[in-house]
Amino acid sequence: MRSPAELDHVRWHDLTHAYGPAADVPDLIRALYADDGDTAEEAIHELYGNIHHQGTVYPASAPAVPFLAHAVLHAPGRRDELLMLLAVLADHDPEDTESPHWPGSSVAAICAELARVLPELLPCLADPARAVRRAALRVVATVARLLPAEVRATAEHRVDELYATDPVAVVRADALVALSRFGREVEAYDSPFTEVRLAAAMLAAERSGPPYEKRLVDVLAEDGAEPDPGGDDFPWTGTWSSDEHLTRLLTRDVDAGLTAAARWIAAGDLGSRGSWLGRDILETWRDREPQVLGLLLAALPHQRDTRGSARCLTTISEWVERLPEPGADLRDTLHHYAHTQEETAAPALLALVRSRDPRALELVLRNPGPQTLRAAATSFPEAADRLVALVRRTLADGATGNEAIALIEALARSGTAARQAQPELLDCLRTRRAAVVAARRIGRGGVATPETTSLLYEAAQSTDPSLSAAAALALHQLTGDADPALRVFEGLLSGQGPVHWHLSSLQALGSAAAPLLPLIEPLLTARYEWTRMAAAEAHHKVTGSPQRAVPILAALIGATPVGLCALRALAAIGQVPEELRPTLRSFAFSPLRLLPAIPFADVHPDEELRTLARSLLSLT
Repeated sequence: MRSPAELDHVRWHDLTHAYGPAADVPDLIRALYADDGDTAEEAIHELYGNIHHQGTVYPASAPAVPFLAHAVLHAPGRRDELLMLLAVLADHDPEDTESPHWPGSSVAAICAELARVLPELLPCLADPARAVRRAALRVVATVARLLPAEVRATAEHRVDELYATDPVAVVRADALVALSRFGREVEAYDSPFTEVRLAAAMLAAERSGPPYEKRLVDVLAEDGAEPDPGGDDFPWTGTWSSDEHLTRLLTRDVDAGLTAAARWIAAGDLGSRGSWLGRDILETWRDREPQVLGLLLAALPHQRDTRGSARCLTTISEWVERLPEPGADLRDTLHHYAHTQEETAAPALLALVRSRDPRALELVLRNPGPQTLRAAATSFPEAADRLVALVRRTLADGATGNEAIALIEALARSGTAARQAQPELLDCLRTRRAAVVAARRIGRGGVATPETTSLLYEAAQSTDPSLSAAAALALHQLTGDADPALRVFEGLLSGQGPVHWHLSSLQALGSAAAPLLPLIEPLLTARYEWTRMAAAEAHHKVTGSPQRAVPILAALIGATPVGLCALRALAAIGQVPEELRPTLRSFAFSPLRLLPAIPFADVHPDEELRTLARSLLSLT
């Protein structure tokens, strides 16, 4: 342990942290001793940012440990925060200590320093403040397996005393977790304390893995329903608090998760725990929408405020299209919330539209919004004329940004009726409001007029590469004139920086892009995988030959965003290399979601992955 007087004995300039030389660390450590609490808080925040940056530690991190330990005992206040900084600095997977990367690593040096000063920190286990005791337990647990035998025995004894005698149940639960880091397995399912039983069950679930035995599920579901009222649920590893860890454990075993979510919701959905768990299950497991949306419907009356209700309704709106036939109870509830003036109305109406309830159409017509109009165009194609009229009016009123984009995308679902909105699209192009998507929409469904072509020719000269490309392609689609697009794309593909976006746009030219092949072909072997994927797709579109594209695309297939795009391109070609079939079967039949959601996407990427895989598997 070292006092601030020794800070100048360390060559901080020769050490590095997240932002380069660590010359600022001494002043930050000195600031911990300031009487001004804000100054100390800012210093802790800065230290989290530079010697522990987003989970990464650096050569300057270990030399700071003995000074931070001194500050724990001698700086005024914030002892729990300083202890937690020490704990997260030393956080590591115990299995890594045997790996070749451990000796000489920054985290190994941190743990060695922390093990040396730990005996002086052990009195924090008896601190009057429960937050300090909880943070101290995490410090002990982090280096439990790395302590010398004598120190280890003393530390384990102190933790054992806390487990047996601490007046706060959640501290006893933390002590039980800390004992497990010493290799102790304590059976505590019959403990009189809810928190201790829950901690014991979580430890057992972690050890056994899914599927969990029934008694564990019963404890997790029964004793996990109510959050701890304190504000000191510090993480044990990484950024996981005990609550986050519980949710992750239950999400791993879908049946256990559904059981717990149902019980938590039936118990009042305190802290929206059941609702959040349901959402995590939807994002983790396929085909669980009927069960989880039923749980969210049951959770709605338990929400303490409109914010909680809006979260439930938003989740329902995101997944209700996956129900083959949304039930009357669900649709009636959505209709009820959609009639209110609260912040719940918008997500409820969006969910009602996506549930294809006919009552939604009249509500949309009375209170149109960009997202609901976009969804209604898909759910109610028979109402295209009336919906297009609303889109036109809203665009004419000056909609901009994401609102204008959503409105223009609604036109894409409105068939030939969308042509009525060409004047508004031209105005968007003229005023540069969502001009790129407006140009694309004009090209795909517009009518060539002198005004239209004039505006597109002008936009094709824009310094905005996305706009110039979209406008030049629209000209080709409306007039058949490929020259403006060839000129634009020759410049884009010859320029510096990423070109995959431009390659993807280029496909609309088809064989008319043949003069650009000398620029496309070298990109088939580009280092950047997105560029190779887009070049292969463009090459096939231009030449009509799959010979060069298929091997490149097949090599990129995977449960990744670029892998999904490659799969989409391969499906458009309609060829499946035989060696790809096992991968496609894993995509098609995995019970787990293999790709996460993307905000504002029409289709969940994992759903598209599964659908494309099944489609390709059906090819002979």
